[in-house]
Amino acid sequence: MPATDNPSLVEFRNLSFGYGERAVLDDVSLRIPRGKVTALIGPMGGGKTTTLRLMGGQSRAWSGQMLFDGQDIGPMDQPQLYAVRRRMGMLYQFGALFADMSVFENVAFPLREHTDLPEALIRDIVLMKLNAVGLRNARELMPSEVSGGMAKRIGIARAIALDPELVMYDEPFSGLDPISLRVAANLIRQLNDAMGLTSIFVSHELEQTLEIADHVVILDSGKVAFQGSVKAVRESTDPLVFQYVNELPDGPVRFHYPAVTMEEDFGIASHPAP
Repeated sequence: MPATDNPSLVEFRNLSFGYGERAVLDDVSLRIPRGKVTALIGPMGGGKTTTLRLMGGQSRAWSGQMLFDGQDIGPMDQPQLYAVRRRMGMLYQFGALFADMSVFENVAFPLREHTDLPEALIRDIVLMKLNAVGLRNARELMPSEVSGGMAKRIGIARAIALDPELVMYDEPFSGLDPISLRVAANLIRQLNDAMGLTSIFVSHELEQTLEIADHVVILDSGKVAFQGSVKAVRESTDPLVFQYVNELPDGPVRFHYPAVTMEEDFGIASHPAP
């Protein structure tokens, strides 16, 4: 039975996962609060996209639990997992639009795939979703005819086509000019509030990220370095959090790759100071 009174829509409990023998997430516990916008940030290679894959059931944990609305998706069979996925929407990093389908057909795809709605109703829903992202009149265009910013917005319209409870965004701001970036950021915030969604997005654009987020999770080297409010992350004195939020070039995340000393590398004898 879904735990609808649970303040967290998604929760990792002591979850570990990796590829082959390489661990990516190590005993991670985190929560995604219901109805909020959560930013998943941190240095490159920390496991952020892998976290989204685990939330969507594309990957299964080695150990621990990935709970969606109180249900552990790890033991679910395919029909159960598909039922849970219908309650989720996903914006992929580069939009992932079907190149041979029009804008309209791209947004209609999940409705045709997962529902038995009549075509007249599908048309109305698609136009409403496109209108929500400002692209109702772009319905007949092909993906090759739209800009990168438009492609992201079309991807958002497709992600919300089934009125999901959770929407996941993988790098929604990457490759966008400043205007398109702000449009995408505002859309995430506005759609979350207007539709009563729970949203989580991976991003490295800190200014926009901290402007629209309610909750922040920082991953580093497969561990949770921080989780809490935007105010708390801005005020954190943790060395790694401070370095990341203030965009400092050196700190716990080193500028120099680990190496022997310069003296050893160049064969220079070190002499004690007189």
